[in-house]
Amino acid sequence: MKQTLQLKTSQHLALTPQLQQSIRLLQLSTLELHQEIEQVLSDNPLLERLDDPLDRSVRLLGDGAINNAPATPGEAPSPANANGSDEHSAPAANAEGEGHEGGDDVHAAEHDGDWGEGGRSSGGGEEEDGRPQLEASPVSLREHLMEQVRMTCAAARDCALVELIVDALDDNGYLEESLDDIHARLPEELEIEFDELRTALSMVQSLDPAGVGARSAAECLALQIRRMPGVPLVTRRMALVIVERYLSWFAQREFNKLKKALDCDDEDLREAQAVIRRCNPHPGAAFASDVSDFVVPDVIVRRAKDGWSVQLNPEVMPRLRVNSLYAQALKQGKSETQMSAQLQEAKWLIKNMRQRFDTILRVAQAIVERQRNFFSHGAVAMRPLVLREIADTLGLHESTISRVTTQKYMLTPHGMFELKYFFGSHVATEAGGEASSTAIRALIVQLTGAEDPKNPLSDSKIAEMLGEQGMVIARRTVAKYREALKIPPVSLRKSL
Repeated sequence: MKQTLQLKTSQHLALTPQLQQSIRLLQLSTLELHQEIEQVLSDNPLLERLDDPLDRSVRLLGDGAINNAPATPGEAPSPANANGSDEHSAPAANAEGEGHEGGDDVHAAEHDGDWGEGGRSSGGGEEEDGRPQLEASPVSLREHLMEQVRMTCAAARDCALVELIVDALDDNGYLEESLDDIHARLPEELEIEFDELRTALSMVQSLDPAGVGARSAAECLALQIRRMPGVPLVTRRMALVIVERYLSWFAQREFNKLKKALDCDDEDLREAQAVIRRCNPHPGAAFASDVSDFVVPDVIVRRAKDGWSVQLNPEVMPRLRVNSLYAQALKQGKSETQMSAQLQEAKWLIKNMRQRFDTILRVAQAIVERQRNFFSHGAVAMRPLVLREIADTLGLHESTISRVTTQKYMLTPHGMFELKYFFGSHVATEAGGEASSTAIRALIVQLTGAEDPKNPLSDSKIAEMLGEQGMVIARRTVAKYREALKIPPVSLRKSL
């Protein structure tokens, strides 16, 4: 086959680097966005950030005193925050004198406020006022138990065995490994008898908190019931029998079977149930050091005179600009080609950042416009909404709306919600209209919250009650929504 050269002209779509960056920034969450900015700032010297994320933090001076930033107006800045004050004043001073580079920035509203006079150290005050109050490190479950062991255990051998048991506990305070397995992996030259391990476990189970060292949920509850003060002997004995023999019936609320097996009436069973409910099935969880995560909203919705006002959260909007020194050098032709490329990348990032927040604000305003009843009356007034409806209104692609509403949050008078929360499927009504699935979930929560605990509503009854309100919904759909809301079935919601 003969080889030849041919010229061919064709058209195809291609994403420019600027467009690719715009799409990537749009789908990032607030945390991922700030991480992306920090990475770009470290790589591109022509880009600088005007807002200091730590400008409102408490700074510790060399002598141990606390210096709060920023300083109050009219007050001379201290050496520790002098640079921070210059950073806040620089945008105002250079806003009109830097040319087009100074104008390419993403502005967040300036916030006034400080820590107050009471939190600011002064040389004439008492010494303890200028010293930081450091938070004590949390005590772990092991440290709490070993402190008790050191005060109660005298023999070194016994303390070592107890420490061995303590080290085998999980975060909830349970001993998941059996004593046989623990005894099998001990060196034979130590000559440790199995009864010694059993005694060590008994000592661990006598420590605080009650229930620690249990090998099952039944044993954990039994240990707590035996040490619970102020419980009548008959009630304590019945509660112990329930957790040791009939815990599965108690969990499944098989009260008729329990009354027959225990030969008791409703009042006796109710008293035993109250004792069991006072127990903590996870005694070691109180010593967990997990830090709760929190969400910072991208958009804030407030009530205004003429309706609802939608604003971007200035706390999540970084302030970026092109470095004026490097920009002047580029104007005079004193820089390399690489810096010209970095200047263009900096301008692209600033422009794409502004476009990102503008798109989020437009989408949020469109959502609020269509879900006004939700903001006025709550989730029961939510209307059906799909991504295409917002996309057609704003003239954007449906995939763009999907990127904007993912991991972006809105703070409303009813709480914090992801933007995707306001989109939901629809359910037909008898009048020929449509009801949002979110509104149906809210109604299910209301119905189950107001039901009689002795005679809870079944899924069929809930579907019938929703049908009376004009919402045609099947029993299996009610069951699906109830499980999504983590509402137990009717058998587990029944009480004495």
